Amino acid sequence: MFKVKFQLAVAALIALVWVQTGFAAAPEKHPGMGALARAAAEGDAVREVRYLELLNKAVYQQSIIDAITRPAEGKAWKEYRPIFLTEERINAGVQFWQQHEVALRAAEQKYKVSAAYIVAIIGVETFYGRNAGKYRVLDALTTLAFYYPKRGEFFAGELRQFLKFDQAQQIRIDPETTLGSYAGAMGLGQFIPTSYMNYAADGDADGMIDLFKNREDAIASVARYFNLHGWEYGKPVALSALAPIGVVPKDLGVLPVTTLAALSKQGYQFSTKLKGTRKASLQVLEGAAGTETHVSLHNFYVITRYNRSPLYAMAVNQLAAKLRTAKTAATPVSRP
Repeated sequence: MFKVKFQLAVAALIALVWVQTGFAAAPEKHPGMGALARAAAEGDAVREVRYLELLNKAVYQQSIIDAITRPAEGKAWKEYRPIFLTEERINAGVQFWQQHEVALRAAEQKYKVSAAYIVAIIGVETFYGRNAGKYRVLDALTTLAFYYPKRGEFFAGELRQFLKFDQAQQIRIDPETTLGSYAGAMGLGQFIPTSYMNYAADGDADGMIDLFKNREDAIASVARYFNLHGWEYGKPVALSALAPIGVVPKDLGVLPVTTLAALSKQGYQFSTKLKGTRKASLQVLEGAAGTETHVSLHNFYVITRYNRSPLYAMAVNQLAAKLRTAKTAATPVSRP
């Protein structure tokens, strides 16, 4: 009861100040920010004022609108693949794997997600922490929530969650200075605010979750994300395939909508020991040497829950394979 009376008193005081200063009559810096702050505050007058203060400090960035309208995933596969499948990224990934092998092994055992895919995600997302983003997350989410109608509702939800980080006991983020991607993704694994809140993990059991500097937390969080989205441990992601002669393969999307047996019956050739009843789909990509056909499986779909692009999922899958091979080659053989 005391808390409610206190909040009402604060709200009344704030209203009085706004009226006396003329602030209440002033137009919003970002149209709709008042309603968003109220929704995020959920009746807490003190938090509502704090959220409004933060939103007033947010700056519209045209470069963010420009970036989201021309994402890398809009490229053809033959242009997209070379961005991530480089010797430099592979070698850096092996080094990252070696440096954090204990944490990767622990995450693999706990969450049943292969270490190669954890490293590949971090490699594709931020080059193992080198490129974690240059935009203030506050600016990015505000710009997209209020000035990008195509996905404004989605980013408004992310902005509300970002503001509410002040209520999360395990997360310590300065909302005014935190940097991330043009889409408001943060840390080594580029978690958007709702993913940070729902899937991030305390990898080193220190009571805090830091996806920016704490590699153990970042590694565990990627693994937990995949685990909770249904990753099948030890199962393949995609298989190279040959289309039937005279048939133009049709891309079936990322959701497995057919079966291996059905594709085989249609004349597609691929190597697998998996049961024919296993769900699958077809990915048709324009590679450097021409059209590529791939059979995608459940784990491919799981990767697209992290990023919806099939190009992204294929890049992660192929980088993971390269990392695994390079890591094996770099590991000294123990002799008796």
